[in-house]
Amino acid sequence: MESTAEFTFDPLPPIEEPAAAGEPVASAAAAAPARPLGPLTGLHGKWKGRGFNVIWRPNNTPGQDHFLELNLTSEELEFGLPLGKIPNRGLLQHDISLHGLNYLQQISDSNLSHGSHVSHQHFEPGLWVLVPKTDDPEEPRTVARLASIPHGTTFLAQGTADTSDGGPQIRAVSIKPFPSDLDHDPRPADRIDFPEQTLPLTTTGLFRTSGPGLNGITHQMVNNPNKFLTDPPPPIIPTRPIAKTTKLDVSTHDSLPGGGAANIAFLKGTAHRPNAVTTRVTATFWLETFEGDTKPTQLQYTQTVMLDFAGLSWPHVTVATLQKEG
Repeated sequence: MESTAEFTFDPLPPIEEPAAAGEPVASAAAAAPARPLGPLTGLHGKWKGRGFNVIWRPNNTPGQDHFLELNLTSEELEFGLPLGKIPNRGLLQHDISLHGLNYLQQISDSNLSHGSHVSHQHFEPGLWVLVPKTDDPEEPRTVARLASIPHGTTFLAQGTADTSDGGPQIRAVSIKPFPSDLDHDPRPADRIDFPEQTLPLTTTGLFRTSGPGLNGITHQMVNNPNKFLTDPPPPIIPTRPIAKTTKLDVSTHDSLPGGGAANIAFLKGTAHRPNAVTTRVTATFWLETFEGDTKPTQLQYTQTVMLDFAGLSWPHVTVATLQKEG
């Protein structure tokens, strides 16, 4: 990320920070926060670690429309320096400044990478930004993630951030698909069982990752990928108790008016027969500070991307536990 090391925005004309009631605008600008990134502050730097990826992908073999790919992963996630005051000029209300930083995510399959050969799996440049509270629209302070995926998808996921004592509360996540035309959130009865998920990993002849690609993967992880975060497979990373957690919770579709996903024509296919269109993205990142530390040194996340094809919505779940370098 060397190309972005020195870049900061320099809006012309400058955006004046809104003053509190009864406070002159000039003094409000002088009292700008020392940590303008707010809950995003702890992201800056380089993170490395291990993860787990589960994706139902289309398969055009006659009689079989899906394949279940499973990957134990190695990941590098690097966040650049703050970008300064990112100007957003308003018409319905006062101008605002966003604050953010860019990132580059690179993921490989750790089971299929040997020696100088690296089985690259994912590459994603993007941005995290902090959006101040606004009056029009009337929204609280939020965070947003803007991501570009080389397969032909971009998305903007927006949501909330909060910091609390103790470690994260990580709930189970399901990879079972459900009908894509549901007019409500899927219930357990809506989800569909397929043998690729339900049969033991030792079962052969299925349209599913097999052989060396399964090393270190358990059936419990397949049924609930977040199990990798709460009960990671060996080698277990020794950790101290977590004293504080900052949670970044974003989605392309929620109560906020912002957000969404866009896909190239190949993915969208026709109106009723997509090849594999991304319809929804939800992600939660936990910045964790261990007891005795003053800054977060562990980053965990879980992300679910809904891929629609063959009349179903197929959950694509990616999780990881990363340690900060340096």
